[in-house]
Amino acid sequence: MEKIQMTTPLVEMDGDEMTRILWQMIKEHLILPYVDLKTEYYDLGLEYRNETEDRVTVESANATKKYGVAVKCATITPNAARMEEYNLKEMWKSPNGTIRAMLDGTVFRQPIVVKGIEPCVRNWKKPITLARHAYGDVYKGVELKIPGAGKAELVYTGEDGTEMRELIHDFSGPGIIQGMHNTDESITSFARSCMNYALDTKQDLWFATKDTISKKYDHTFKDIFQEIYDTEYQEKFQEAGITYFYTLIDDAVARVMKSEGGFIWACKNYDGDVMSDMVSSAFGSLAMMTSVLVSPDGYYEYEAAHGTVQRHYYKHLKGEETSTNSVATIFAWTGALKKRGELDGNKELTAFAEKLEQATLDTIESGKMTKDLAMITSIPNPVVLNSEAFIKEIAEKLSQYSEK
Repeated sequence: MEKIQMTTPLVEMDGDEMTRILWQMIKEHLILPYVDLKTEYYDLGLEYRNETEDRVTVESANATKKYGVAVKCATITPNAARMEEYNLKEMWKSPNGTIRAMLDGTVFRQPIVVKGIEPCVRNWKKPITLARHAYGDVYKGVELKIPGAGKAELVYTGEDGTEMRELIHDFSGPGIIQGMHNTDESITSFARSCMNYALDTKQDLWFATKDTISKKYDHTFKDIFQEIYDTEYQEKFQEAGITYFYTLIDDAVARVMKSEGGFIWACKNYDGDVMSDMVSSAFGSLAMMTSVLVSPDGYYEYEAAHGTVQRHYYKHLKGEETSTNSVATIFAWTGALKKRGELDGNKELTAFAEKLEQATLDTIESGKMTKDLAMITSIPNPVVLNSEAFIKEIAEKLSQYSEK
C-alpha cells in the first residue's frame, strides 16, 4: 500500500519511562505502516536533557515555532529522588513549563468520551474542556530555604531606579519562601485564546481565581478577563448564544460537580494542572484526555495529559507484563497529524488521523481494553489486554478500515 506523504515535518519530542515505550509501539504499529512520517526529532528523555543541560528542551520549542506543529511524549519533572536516581547535574525544571513559557499558549484539555466508560459524576452528560493558562505562576517560580531568623522582602526595582518593597515575613527561625510572576501580556493572550475557543466551539466559558484572598495577583487575572470580555467579546458571545461566567475557584469546583458539563473551564496554571486530572479521572481515566497547547502566534503542541507511568515502567524493566492505557498518547499523535494535515491542505493525512481515532474508540467499545478501563467499564465481560496487545488490536481495526 502506498503511504501517505507529508510535505512539512512534525516536531517530535520523545519522553520518559513507560510512555517512551508506548511511543515507539504507536509509531511502529499504528502510524509508520500508513504514513511516510516526517519529523524533526528531539529527545526530551531525562538523561539527554541532563547531558545537554536542558538545551534540547529550548531547541524543541524553537523548532515548534519553525514548523508550527509538535507532538510530545510525557516527560519526568525531577524531584530530589529523581535527581539521585538519574545522577542529574541539577534539578531541571519541567520541560512542559519551559515550552509553554516560550510559546506563550493556552492548554486545552478535553476528556475522550467513549461508550461503556461512564463518568463517575453521574450528572455529567457532556465533556468539560479545561483551558489551562500555560505561563508563569509556580512553574516559573523561584524558591529559597530560609536558614534562620531574618527578614524576607519582595523587592521591585524600576528601570528608573525607584523601588517598591513588601514584607513577606519576619522569620524567627527556619522556613521557606517562594516568588512567582505573570505578565499582563500573557494573561491577555490567555483570555483571548479562551474566548476565541468558546466562540469556535459554541460553549459557555467559566473562569475562576481566588481574588478575595489574592487581591493583586489573582485580581489582575479577573480584571483583565473582564475588560477583554466587555470591550471585545460581549456582543460576539451574545450573538453566539453563549455566556462568560466568573466565580471563585472553590465555588467553581462546587458548581462543576453539579453541572451537566458541556462548557470550557478556564483556570490559572496550577489550578488547571490539578483540575484537569480531576476531570479526566472522573470521566474515566487519566489516560483518556486530549491536551493541546495553542499559541496566539499559531503554534500547536499536542501531548498526553498524564505522566510517564513510572510504576508500570519498573514492572516492564523486570520483564513483567503491563496493561498501560495508551489512548491519550495515540490521540496526541492523531491531533498533531490532523493539524499538520489541516495546515498543509493534506486531506489524506487528516482522514487517516480520524480513522485511527475511530479505530481506538471502536476497539474499546468492542470490549477490548486495558486494565484501568476494564475496572470501570459498563461493558459486560471485557477482555483485558496488555500494553502491546491493545495497540495491536487497534492496528487490526485500523487495517480493516484501510482495506475498505
